[in-house]
Amino acid sequence: MDQPSRFDGLYELREGKVNRPSGQLRSGRIRVEGLLMHARYSVDHAASGSPPLVLVHGIGVASRFMVPVAELVAPYHHVYAPDLPGFGKSEKPAHALSLVELTVALAGWTWTIGLEGAAFLGNSFGCQIVAELALRYPGLVERVVLQGPTMDPRGRTAQVAWWLRNSRQEPLSHGLISAREYPRCGLRRLIKTFRYALEDRIEEKLPHIRVSALVVRGSKDPIVPQRWAEEATGLLPDGRLAVIPGAPHTVVYDAPLDLARVVLPFLSSDQKGRSSKA
Repeated sequence: MDQPSRFDGLYELREGKVNRPSGQLRSGRIRVEGLLMHARYSVDHAASGSPPLVLVHGIGVASRFMVPVAELVAPYHHVYAPDLPGFGKSEKPAHALSLVELTVALAGWTWTIGLEGAAFLGNSFGCQIVAELALRYPGLVERVVLQGPTMDPRGRTAQVAWWLRNSRQEPLSHGLISAREYPRCGLRRLIKTFRYALEDRIEEKLPHIRVSALVVRGSKDPIVPQRWAEEATGLLPDGRLAVIPGAPHTVVYDAPLDLARVVLPFLSSDQKGRSSKA
């Protein structure tokens, strides 16, 4: 008799009932530890008792990539998408902040705006920051979504080739935004942050994350292969996995409706367990 997979389970892509975008976003800047940080935030009325959701971007691209999924989730949860220091419209410190320094800045921003017990959704390198945040400041984190978590421990030496391969699958608009955001943060900061990402050992942190976690992977993502997505889910004490068919690495931008359909049930669920392909 076949043994059931650890990832058999709960999340079906078509279960979530999400309409096309109706949420409205505004933006503003506040000073955190001497640095001005820019963020986009929703202004819609969210359901009472629903946890706020903080969207954490990857390397170089800032909160602009989070807009499609933020607009979809905004009618159900208060949504925030900060630009980390050095990226987007936030102030640029003289040196490229390390992963720990970026995490401290995110925690400071969260405290400054009065959030506690929020859900955090990271994309790519943003997952590494969310993992660090959950360990350093557990009181801030109610649950986490890791969309395309880097870095695959077995693929650190192949990352550049995988990123180039993935870029060919992304839509033209994705490339246009990257072409604007990368120069804004600067090549030196971009390279240094990428090195920090490579040095980080997220696989050693995942077993210590004590909140519910959802790992999301695009089925065509060469940066996060299915093997690593399942391994990352298995390392989490309360992890589950959803796979978005046909999506590349940046699901938050390329398949926001599909992502919202798995994220929204997770944010409102108290169930524990692991899940399979969405």
